[in-house]
Amino acid sequence: MAVDVLIVSLGSTAGLRASDEELAAALRRAGAEVQVVAAKAPRELRTYGLTDLAWARAARVAASGAIAALAPRAVVYSTVTAALLWPQPGAIRYDAPAVANRPGRHGIWQRPLERRRLAEAPLLVAVDPGTLAETPRPHAQAIVVPIPVEPSPETGAPRDIAAITYAANPEKKGLDRVLAAWTRARIDGEQLVVAGAELRIDAPGVRVAGAMQPQTYRALLRRARVFVTAPRREDYGVAQLEALADGCVLVTNAAPGPYAALALARELDARLVVERDDAGPGLARALRVALDATPPDYAQRAAAAVAPFRRAAVDAVVRDELLPRLLR
Repeated sequence: MAVDVLIVSLGSTAGLRASDEELAAALRRAGAEVQVVAAKAPRELRTYGLTDLAWARAARVAASGAIAALAPRAVVYSTVTAALLWPQPGAIRYDAPAVANRPGRHGIWQRPLERRRLAEAPLLVAVDPGTLAETPRPHAQAIVVPIPVEPSPETGAPRDIAAITYAANPEKKGLDRVLAAWTRARIDGEQLVVAGAELRIDAPGVRVAGAMQPQTYRALLRRARVFVTAPRREDYGVAQLEALADGCVLVTNAAPGPYAALALARELDARLVVERDDAGPGLARALRVALDATPPDYAQRAAAAVAPFRRAAVDAVVRDELLPRLLR
C-alpha cells in the first residue's frame, strides 16, 4: 500500500505524540494519504548522548520498516533526533536544533551529524520562526508550520483557582522559581495548582494536581485566573498557548529558545513578563499585578493573539504550502 506522506514520530513525550497526530490530521484534511509510525521507546539511559542514540536507532528501525511497506512519496521525520540515523532523506519537523538544546558534552556526537542532516534534508519544517533563528547554516529550504492550539470547551465554571503552572519537566519549566515567587506573592486564601507531574510539595497555598488527561487539564485551566511559568529554556511552549486560548492571564520570564508565546505575552501586558530569564523577585511582582490589576479585556485580546495558532490557520499553511512542497 503506497501512501503520500509517512510521518516518523519519535513519540518520546505525550506532547510530541499529540503534535504528530495534529500534523497527520492536517495533512489528511488537505487531501493526503498519511501514515504515522512511532519509534519503540528504548530503556532509560543515564546521559542525553546515550538517550538520543537509543531513540535515533529506534526511529531508524521504525522508518525502515514503514518505508519498505508503504513506499511513501514523502517522509517527514518528527524531531531532529528521529532524522539523525535516517534510512533515507526526508523533511525534518522540529522545535529546536541540538546545537541549542544539547550544549557541551550533552550533544558531542549529535551536533556534527545534525548539521549534515539539516543541510541534506529536502525541507525543514520549523514550528516557529525562532526555531529557524537557532538553526545552523547552511541549511535546507524551510517553512514554518506552528503546532495548532484550540480553545477547550467553555465549562461555565468560575475562575476559582488563583494560579496554575505546568511542571511536566520541573527543572526546565522552572518550578523552583515559580514556587519561590508564589511564596512571596500569595495572600491568604489564594491557591497555586501544580499540574503535569506527580510531585510532593509541602508549601502553603500549593496543591499538586499531578499528571492528568488533556481534557481534565484543560478544564482546570478554565478555572484558573493566571498561568505562571518561569522556564530556563522554552523550545515552543504549547502549555502557555493553551492557557491563553482558555482565558488565563500569562505570567512568565523571558527565556532562551523559540518560545512562541513570549512575544504574545509582551504585547498583551508587558508588566507580566520578567525580562531577566532568572525571574527572581520580579516574578512575584508580576504575579500580584496579574491577580490584582489585569486589564478586563485581556482574555479577549489573548484569544485574538492566538488566532494564527488555531487549527484553521495552520490547516491553510499545510494545504497551500507544506503539502505541495512535500510532494513536488
